[in-house]
Amino acid sequence: MLAKFIQIALNFPSTTTSSHPYPHTHTRTPAYFLCHVSFPRIAVQLYQLISWAIDTFHLLVVWCCVAMDHAADAHRTDLMTITRYVLNEQSKHPESRGDFTILLSHIVLGCKFVCTAVNKAGLAKLIGLAGETNVQGEEQKKLDVLSNEVFVKALVSSGRTCILVSEEDEEATFVDPALRGKYCVVFDPLDGSSNIDCGVSIGTIFGIYAINDGVDPKIEDVLQPGKNMVAAGYCMYGSSCTLVLSTGKGVNGFTLDPSLGEFILTHPDIKIPKKGKIYSVNEGNAKNWDAPTAKYVEKCKFPQDGSPAKSLRYIGSMVADVHRTLLYGGIFLYPADKKSPNGKLRVLYEVFPMSYLMEQAGGQAFTGKQRALDLIPTKIHERSPIFLGSYDDVEEIKALYAAEGQK
Repeated sequence: MLAKFIQIALNFPSTTTSSHPYPHTHTRTPAYFLCHVSFPRIAVQLYQLISWAIDTFHLLVVWCCVAMDHAADAHRTDLMTITRYVLNEQSKHPESRGDFTILLSHIVLGCKFVCTAVNKAGLAKLIGLAGETNVQGEEQKKLDVLSNEVFVKALVSSGRTCILVSEEDEEATFVDPALRGKYCVVFDPLDGSSNIDCGVSIGTIFGIYAINDGVDPKIEDVLQPGKNMVAAGYCMYGSSCTLVLSTGKGVNGFTLDPSLGEFILTHPDIKIPKKGKIYSVNEGNAKNWDAPTAKYVEKCKFPQDGSPAKSLRYIGSMVADVHRTLLYGGIFLYPADKKSPNGKLRVLYEVFPMSYLMEQAGGQAFTGKQRALDLIPTKIHERSPIFLGSYDDVEEIKALYAAEGQK
């Protein structure tokens, strides 16, 4: 039918060529003209028309899907935002004055600001070195410096803090008495910043202590065991912006909805699996490990009890590695070794907040000698080994250290 249509439209009748020795066998059909002569204009137009119709149909399907999606969103009116969640928790304590709620709202604001800066880092020329080193001897990235300033100013302006300890500052910041509150906040403004340039997930880690009202703050107020924290959390800047928070009654995850500018509860009451299939460690340091760590990793790769081997997953950003461990189970290890006999991760603003979250989710955290949250730091930038994750997985490495100690 299509060939016939083209034949009629172009007035190309089936003809014979008189010069051909067998004229009746050399018929110029429409197919002959389509294949051996230049492609007729009508065929091109017909092809364009069909293509346009198909594209239009696809576009209509997309529009319908978007409309349906928006219609579904329009009916999602009962959203649990992080602000609403915190206010609900506050209402359970009639004696509360709202100070903690205000403090958390300022932390959330800082996370939103840093999330925006991270997303625009390449365009705003925030990628690269700032030309300085921090107290840890690490070269500071431009985003490190910006993130630190954002959180210090957000926390001070809340009027609810008295001492701030940041990874980027050598000394603790004592808030001016006029703006002073009862909370001490310890934080790493941008953990995993060595991965900024390559787009790997990075994040902010924080922990909160409370001191008694009317007491002048002193550095000892933050040199407390992690079990004394009143809240801890982290915000991960990756494919989505996710804030994970615990105020001592379980762990909840919130995802930033860019269209609303609000963190929405997406992972309520997170519980880590009792045993996982993943282990996370930098095996580049294997030659410097102590015996229990080496034995545990060997057991993960070559189990003797017939169980399947664990999978190795290591990103190199603590927030990303711990977030995966929290959701999927398994164990995260950053042990002491010959190069770093006291471990590498900082106690106050890395080990304690992550250990707090892990225990609240049903897991464990161990330093190689004791429960991580029982550790009492003596310096604000003190370091420690850490093993944290699923309860049963941490039990296994605890048993190996116990056996080593009996030798």
